[in-house]
Amino acid sequence: MAFRKAVKGTLIGGGALATAFSLSQFFEYRKNQARLAYVEAQGELKVPFKDALPTRAEQLSALQNTEEFDVLVVGGGATGSGCALDAVTRNLKTALVERSDFSSGTSSRSTKLIHGGVRYLQKAIMKLDYEQYMMVKEALHERANLLDIAPHLSAPLPIMLPVYKWWQLPYYWAGIKMYDLVAGSHCLKSSYVLSKRKALELFPMLKKDKLVGAIVYYDGQHNDARMNLAIALTAARHGAAIANYTEVVHLLKKPDPKTGQEKVCGARCRDMTTGQEFDVRAKCVINATGPFTDSLRKMDNQKTANICQPSAGVHIVIPGYYSPDNMGLLDPATSDGRVIFFLPWEKMTIAGTTDTPTEVTAHPIPMEDDINFILNEVRNYLSPDVEVRRGDVLAAWSGIRPLVTDPNSKDTQSICRNHIVNISDSGLITIAGGKWTTYRSMAEETLDAAIKAHNLSAGPSRTVGLMLEGGKDWTPTLYIRLVQDYGLENEVAQHLAATYGGRAFDVAKMAHVTGKRWPILGKRLVSEFPYIESEVQYAIKEYACTAIDVIARRTRLGFLNVQAADEALPRIVEIMGKELQWTEQKKKEELEAAQKFLHLEMGYKARSEQLSKTTEISLTAQEVARFKKRFYKFDKESKGFITTLDVQQVLEKLSIHIDENALHEILNEVDLNKNGQVELDEFLQLMSAVQRGQISDSRLAILMKTAEEGLDLRGPVSVDRSGGGV
Repeated sequence: MAFRKAVKGTLIGGGALATAFSLSQFFEYRKNQARLAYVEAQGELKVPFKDALPTRAEQLSALQNTEEFDVLVVGGGATGSGCALDAVTRNLKTALVERSDFSSGTSSRSTKLIHGGVRYLQKAIMKLDYEQYMMVKEALHERANLLDIAPHLSAPLPIMLPVYKWWQLPYYWAGIKMYDLVAGSHCLKSSYVLSKRKALELFPMLKKDKLVGAIVYYDGQHNDARMNLAIALTAARHGAAIANYTEVVHLLKKPDPKTGQEKVCGARCRDMTTGQEFDVRAKCVINATGPFTDSLRKMDNQKTANICQPSAGVHIVIPGYYSPDNMGLLDPATSDGRVIFFLPWEKMTIAGTTDTPTEVTAHPIPMEDDINFILNEVRNYLSPDVEVRRGDVLAAWSGIRPLVTDPNSKDTQSICRNHIVNISDSGLITIAGGKWTTYRSMAEETLDAAIKAHNLSAGPSRTVGLMLEGGKDWTPTLYIRLVQDYGLENEVAQHLAATYGGRAFDVAKMAHVTGKRWPILGKRLVSEFPYIESEVQYAIKEYACTAIDVIARRTRLGFLNVQAADEALPRIVEIMGKELQWTEQKKKEELEAAQKFLHLEMGYKARSEQLSKTTEISLTAQEVARFKKRFYKFDKESKGFITTLDVQQVLEKLSIHIDENALHEILNEVDLNKNGQVELDEFLQLMSAVQRGQISDSRLAILMKTAEEGLDLRGPVSVDRSGGGV
């Protein structure tokens, strides 16, 4: 019955959309041909800052000293940066201000997918919703464009949809094939069906019980924060005056000469790094502030109604061994009806997302309930042989989606991710809603509306096919030249090429000599990640102002492993302090602010709560006896606690040598009352948490187990994190 109903809905919906599909394909073709003809006729765009970007000080000077801009964009996320790029490439005098860092909000906290939205197409077919269909179609066109204009930051990704009921196979196959059909000439690769054996061959971690097969389709994946930054930097190279850490204090207004009505004519801004205030005047102001849309609208008119309903989406990062290197997984129906993606990203595995109503905040925190929800859903799809442990969560974050409110909606899950462009009585242009993938078309629509409303002199959009920062000179083999010309490690060279594209050579030129035979250049910030010290210096050229900017958005270390990020922070602060001439007090403040960011927003707090003074000891009598025996091999005098000296004495007998500072850090991870020693109860709490999977790869637990077994080690024991765990 369910099969007949599903297939019937699919066939009826597909037939109803067939005519719309054919017509939309024709109109899209004509539209693209006209646009390409315009771009050809205009020739190449001028790039005023092709070689070197203006400094942030120069950008602030331009904001303060320009008599009047054509367009002032408020908000430096994907949509705001897209608006600035669209405006400046239409030869409009353009400014952009962002009160935090570029991509500091929602745009850096996505699922990292560039996609049309399989589930939205399902809604379009089942509900005969033409608006949803057109939204998916637009997103698939934008997906293709984004993969073309930033090939170093994005790539196609196969995603597997496992099927556990026979009737679902034709149902899902029909839906995925419709997804390919709607993409038309922009289809990345054709979807295909896999047998159970082949599915397990490609995704061996998958649960095999009752599996009947799988369907694989293709979407795009990208480095979201770097993509956002590339858009903003491209706008700057074309002449836009952009500044992060520049807050709008209030909007400027003046009476319209014809009607006498108050019209927005700019904004009073404050440089957050110095406190200096100044006016930025513009013929048109665009509000692209994402979840904070209504805050700026209320600056314009206190009585205006809210148009955004925020929704929180939590993601977690777990070690790369949880998924194949180049195959994602889609859970189309979780226990509460949401969709979960399980994707390889930056050699780790990302899982998410949740979708719950929330309050707007600049510092969203991932909650333990959401982290456990994702872990439980992941367990449902992975083989019982793969133990999904809470301790394997390396990072976790929450992003706030700026959804457009539907007054008839009961929850945020039924809200369409489409966007609206609103023009207030005073002329403030607001772009709200939408999704990452469609940032460019949203920007184009916003500028079209702004040009019409404010009678600006400009031509059509020129951003289709416009290469983003680093994309023009990138090739798949660029990293080989980096290895050959600069003596960089292969992994580091690949990372630089994939992050900076053609600009990777600028980063390599700044790299320091290692003093080793190999690599010749490129000192790593932490041993297990390919980020090097010269990236910190280059980040400042990319307008990084804080240590958080570096660990979260110029590199992605904070999103990949919070422990590694915390370990790299002192060196990052030291390098930035030297470049920016920070005082010792400023360095201390930066370090503390970055540690707070990792603790609250990147999941470090959730990790620390896994082992605390109140952690229960849930061990059997046999386990307690075994772990006590291990403990007393170090506590020879039966004091009831061990210190670094006790551990050193045992290790010396085994010819194991560990730096004293490193040993102190290892014990400090378990020293819950911070008295400089690990007591028996603390050790049993640790082992109980390890047994339950709440903590993984504890350096002290592994070290004491290795010592107890008395392994005949050939060299020093490595006590670096082998995965961490938050």
